[in-house]
Amino acid sequence: MIQAREKQAIDAYLKLLKNKGVHDASLEKRYLFLEKLCTHLATRQLNGVDYRFAVEAVMEEIPHDDWHASLSFAREYFAFWAQDIKSIAAYSRAQKFDVNVEHWKPVPTTLKAITDGLDAEKFETSETWPLKAYTMALRGEGAELPLVDARIKLAKIMLIRLRNAPERDQKYYRIVVDLTLPLFKSKDSRKIFLVAVREFYHFWIGNPEAASMVLKDGTGNMLI
Repeated sequence: MIQAREKQAIDAYLKLLKNKGVHDASLEKRYLFLEKLCTHLATRQLNGVDYRFAVEAVMEEIPHDDWHASLSFAREYFAFWAQDIKSIAAYSRAQKFDVNVEHWKPVPTTLKAITDGLDAEKFETSETWPLKAYTMALRGEGAELPLVDARIKLAKIMLIRLRNAPERDQKYYRIVVDLTLPLFKSKDSRKIFLVAVREFYHFWIGNPEAASMVLKDGTGNMLI
């Protein structure tokens, strides 16, 4: 049963989306996910840490192919659940609300299938440049070789999964992150993956400040 606090937030969230022109089928899909999420939120405090724990718990019930859509719903709903008036107002002012969270998806695979051939994988210049820059930044911050090798391996997995993306864009990077997460079975490995690929993103897009962003955040929050 959905508690009053969560129901009020759901009603406000869905009402805004409906006013933005989101069709009923998409609203229903969001509601069904939030119904599952709310069973984990009922006893939680109204803060980001408790919300993250609830999301991590509910994602174990979600089919792997639905992780990106579900995490997108969770990211959207948080502002309403947390009563973040500033963020809700920003949603309300948005001229265009991206309701199609499916978009393109990377080719289905397994972690074993990717890693078995990783050492022999050939990378193009556009792929090796950010890998080298990320490596240099990690070493420049004093990271030991085993840590560097582990993070570069995760960055390579991202590059392989991104190869068929329609364009070099943040939304496709996030889709790949969300749909690669469930390939890792333990929470610890997922957190390490998230930390690495968020660092690597800045090198992938060519951010001139990328080197200053390594080894700064070890939380591995799947909602960021």
